[in-house]
Amino acid sequence: MPQILLTADRTLMSDYHHNEFLGFGTCAPPNVVPNWLYSFLFFPPIKTRDGIPIAAPYGLRKIEAQLLSEGFEVLTVDPDHIGKYIIEAKVLGVHAMDPFGLGPASSTFASVLKKEPFLAQYFRGLLSKTEIRRAKKRGLKIIIGGPGVWQFRFRPKFVEKYGISCIIEGEAERVIGRIVRAALNDEYLPQYYEVGIEETPSLEQIPNIVNPSINGLVEIGRGCCRGCEFCSVTFRPLRWHPCQKILQEIDTNIKIGGINWSCLHAEDVMLYGSKNTLPNDEKLIKLNELVVEKCDGISWSHCSLASIVSKPKLFIQTAEIIQQKQPWWGTEIGIETGSPGLARKVMPAKAHPFSPEEWPEVARTGMGLMHDNNLIPACTLIVGVPEETEDDVIKTIELMDDVKDVRSLIVPLFFVPMGRLKDEEWFKETQMTELHKELLNKCLEHDFYWIGKLIDLSFAGKWYASLLQPLYRLFAGMVRYKAKKTGISQKGR
Repeated sequence: MPQILLTADRTLMSDYHHNEFLGFGTCAPPNVVPNWLYSFLFFPPIKTRDGIPIAAPYGLRKIEAQLLSEGFEVLTVDPDHIGKYIIEAKVLGVHAMDPFGLGPASSTFASVLKKEPFLAQYFRGLLSKTEIRRAKKRGLKIIIGGPGVWQFRFRPKFVEKYGISCIIEGEAERVIGRIVRAALNDEYLPQYYEVGIEETPSLEQIPNIVNPSINGLVEIGRGCCRGCEFCSVTFRPLRWHPCQKILQEIDTNIKIGGINWSCLHAEDVMLYGSKNTLPNDEKLIKLNELVVEKCDGISWSHCSLASIVSKPKLFIQTAEIIQQKQPWWGTEIGIETGSPGLARKVMPAKAHPFSPEEWPEVARTGMGLMHDNNLIPACTLIVGVPEETEDDVIKTIELMDDVKDVRSLIVPLFFVPMGRLKDEEWFKETQMTELHKELLNKCLEHDFYWIGKLIDLSFAGKWYASLLQPLYRLFAGMVRYKAKKTGISQKGR
């Protein structure tokens, strides 16, 4: 058996009923429904063949591909079947997205509901498995990577308690082989390895995945050019993969996994192939045409309001291409604030090519364009950013009123110190003002209004719709009742 195993906890090793955005449910704590039912609704276990998942998180697949390209024998296994394969393993690589629930969404839910999120419980549960603890005693090395590893800086006692050998922060393609080789040879391992800029892989140094990724997620680029103060991605250089490479990974998902849909991943899909904050018409159209031709469905991981508004005709043309095979598609959008003043302080390039003073109008226009062209966004707001004033919150509340008729989900998130603001203080639930509570209430009422319609859209034409739709409606109703009972949601629409 291979000496190197890769895995992730159960909240990550799921296809979320083929809806990537249901994965946000893992950020919530145990709540109004039994845990077994909640996990079935939001993160059912991925299908496996003899304990090997038919698909795995994309980041894990990239590490798998890199190690295989360097000649290592490596196997990605499901966390519930790891006992079958760990007996002879010397290295266990673990993918971490939000291991302690400190990310913006999960920390917000945890703060309000006073409970630990599911994703944190399952991550700890993975490392607590008897078979892993036994393997540690005989010398197993645990190496952890992924977008959430920054959180280990706040949990040094956890690292010691669970015997984590090495934590890698950053794009690991150029360093993972060296670190794994050292682990196999019982050589020195740094407990925390931060990948330097000089070690950032070029496009040619990033391997194609060789096994399917969950929900057909495929990376089309890395990095971001907007430079928001609260985001760590802006530290990474902007790179775009050529169409051929993207299509090759889509072929892997289709031919090996039978996954005939694709989620295109970048910090702003609208900017594919561009060198600045203006979309490249030719490259964006070509990419989406090629993907739509090959796949039965498509979604975007993220895009920006400014990119949509800067070239509305291009956006409409792209929407028409995508809707040749599907009536709608989804993405994640960062609204963050409705205040021009706060936008200028913490995200001055978020509105580019428009000015920060135009941000509220950019947000209104972009949301309207998405509604009219059937792109359904899951949007975020940030509450408690350093230097935030009452006027900033009021302007965000006013923006919420302006977009209430836009088909969307909008989630307010407490500020988490990341990016250039990593040394600032966390925003806590106890710091909420009456204005913050009013904003939270408006977001809840907006989401409750639209959730039924979004449930219908999500399961339209699916054979299992008659089973799942009533369960999600029941859950939404129970959450709304609980919110009103506790005073979080005070009035209807």
